[in-house]
Amino acid sequence: MLKNYFKIALAVLKRRKFFTFISLFGISFTLTILMVTTALIDKVLSPAYPDYRRDRSLYISKASLLNTKEGWYNGSSVSFRFLNDYVAKMKTPEKVGIFTFSSSANAYVNNKKLVIEYKYTNAPFWEIAEFDFLEGKPYNEQQVQQAARVAVITDRTATKYFGRAEGVTGKYIELDNVNYRVSGVVKGIPRSNRNFYGEIYLPYSVSKNFNGMAGTTGVRDLSVQDRFIGKYGAVLLARSEADVPAMRAEYAQLLKKVFKPQTEYDKLYIHAESIVEGLARNIFGNNEETGIVRMFTFAALLVFLFLLLPTINLVNINITRIMERSSEIGVRKAFGASSRTLVYQFLIENIILTLLGGLIGLVLSSIAIYMFNQADILPDLNLALNLKVLVFGLLLCLVFGFLSGVYPAWRMSRMNVVYALKAK
Repeated sequence: MLKNYFKIALAVLKRRKFFTFISLFGISFTLTILMVTTALIDKVLSPAYPDYRRDRSLYISKASLLNTKEGWYNGSSVSFRFLNDYVAKMKTPEKVGIFTFSSSANAYVNNKKLVIEYKYTNAPFWEIAEFDFLEGKPYNEQQVQQAARVAVITDRTATKYFGRAEGVTGKYIELDNVNYRVSGVVKGIPRSNRNFYGEIYLPYSVSKNFNGMAGTTGVRDLSVQDRFIGKYGAVLLARSEADVPAMRAEYAQLLKKVFKPQTEYDKLYIHAESIVEGLARNIFGNNEETGIVRMFTFAALLVFLFLLLPTINLVNINITRIMERSSEIGVRKAFGASSRTLVYQFLIENIILTLLGGLIGLVLSSIAIYMFNQADILPDLNLALNLKVLVFGLLLCLVFGFLSGVYPAWRMSRMNVVYALKAK
């Protein structure tokens, strides 16, 4: 039966080539946009180099101090003191990586100015992130404590500064008039991975603003802003995924312990959360709510609206096809074909049409992703049509085919036999 439906569907497609072209173009173009977008979102949100352990990691990136009575607000990244003196001493995490978000510095090669983005980190940062070292190794805890002027650079930075990406370990790179010895070269990562992105990585202890922040001496005498707000972020790595809830609970208790409401600020928010929670909170949520439900609702609504216009167009085309086939429908009804059989046949034909459009969309998506990667629009961000994206594309094809075929099929099943036989 399905084989016959497939043959009929192909015959119908060949009958009116212009309508077929319009239908397939609408389906394939829509699916191409959605699949490329899905590939981009999947790349940003799913575990990826070098952050492969997201399933057991929590991230700290922002501190917010509020005076709810007066409406004051002070927010930025988190202070090194809070992360080093409190968070790093938590018992549940296996490791706590502390880092700054990338900033720019100048380097000069043959009188040519290079702008290089640097990132300060602690030693556990390298044990949490699984960087691919092309040569050399990361700096260790002893070098951090000694404020050794060492650096890990990316292959792209090595090429820009030394003219090659290999054989640069042990050489020196000058950044803002300070020389650093290269201890290792890693494969670069895209800017979209904000927690780990950098072009050159340095021990936090060589920062000009460090000034002994590792100690706790005098911390209680600091202002509340200096105690909690700074330029740092952190990643907390649990020993297993099952330990993440306990890590959340310990962190929540820690936050209550270190901050007491006062006259100037009565609320402090420093969230330790997953990548998805952080993204949802920044766009759709607030300090009290993550906004995950709103984010997924918005995404589903956006996909629905994006599919709606081509679906309506395909519905109109399908209705036109039905009117052309009215005599065929009348004959089949006259010989006893039930409305259910006709509806089933038309839905199968429509799904076959959308699957063909989906195959074309898959080819177009592959071409679009290849061109995106070759253009190097976002350096080191290479998209791919993985299994998740392919399954999403297949489901979209089936939903698209079903939605665009239901109403035309219903119209066909309601067609009067006498009217259908008289139609030309």
